[in-house]
Amino acid sequence: AETPRRGESQDIGVRWLGARLRVICDFTRRAPRLIAPRAAENLHFPASRRLGVEKPLPCWRHASVLQSLFLLMAARVSLFVTCVVDQLFPKVGMAAAEVLERLGFRVDFPEGQTCCGQPAFNSGYREEARLVARHFLDVFADADYIVVPSGSCTCMVAHHFADIFGKEPENLERARRLEPKVYEFSRFLLEVAGVEDVGARLEDIVTYHDSCHALRELNIKDGPRRLLANVRGLEVREMDAAEECCGFGGTFSVKFAEVSGGMARNKIDSILRTGASTVVSIDSSCLMQLQGAISRAGLPIRTLHLAEVLASR
Repeated sequence: AETPRRGESQDIGVRWLGARLRVICDFTRRAPRLIAPRAAENLHFPASRRLGVEKPLPCWRHASVLQSLFLLMAARVSLFVTCVVDQLFPKVGMAAAEVLERLGFRVDFPEGQTCCGQPAFNSGYREEARLVARHFLDVFADADYIVVPSGSCTCMVAHHFADIFGKEPENLERARRLEPKVYEFSRFLLEVAGVEDVGARLEDIVTYHDSCHALRELNIKDGPRRLLANVRGLEVREMDAAEECCGFGGTFSVKFAEVSGGMARNKIDSILRTGASTVVSIDSSCLMQLQGAISRAGLPIRTLHLAEVLASR
């Protein structure tokens, strides 16, 4: 990997510290019980403008600046890698962890994690989905943040746990407490870490695919594109069918294979019209569907998760 020049190293350091200061702000706003009995007065750091922090940062009555900065090391990100990443695309999980660690977060991988329950939920097996979801609540009960490199799995935890626990008040309350801690990977970088430029470099021409759950349930559209726009050496070309489904849809691709395959081929045609050599998305399941169609057609196009692009140097 190319060694960053002096100016680039300074920029990376500024982004790291800026991200950590923003974590203080978010961490104290959402979970003051973890850090102080009472959040109180504000503290203006002299370097806040240079770091891109426009608003005063929360501090604590009787707490010194040193104590406040010590909290920077307390932000722990628990990575939920999803079944598809764990079983088929482990490099995506490793890339996500690498990006987060470069920004200064402590990344935790709870080894007891399994599935979020989405396949069972989408197939109508509600009790089986509840069984898996209860385990998820147990495993991530003490997490500060839960970062997920998938829009669809983020939707399951943040939106649909409330649906399946409607008749279990205790678990419903646990799910509601967990919900604000759950972030899709790109949204965490932008909204919690507060960075659009993570110092990535990749010489390539890419096009971006909007996954259905991320776009339609989480309203994630511009964020991943903003992150890609700041990757050095990268050219991003929009496809005309960026928002169209790739045809995967979980068990849909199994039950309606011909329809699914036709949708994938339509998507590939749109990709080809851009002249891009790489397709990027935030959902590995979509990329798996697209890579299958690309490979069957013998096309010289690869697929990459956003995390893999941002981890490139």
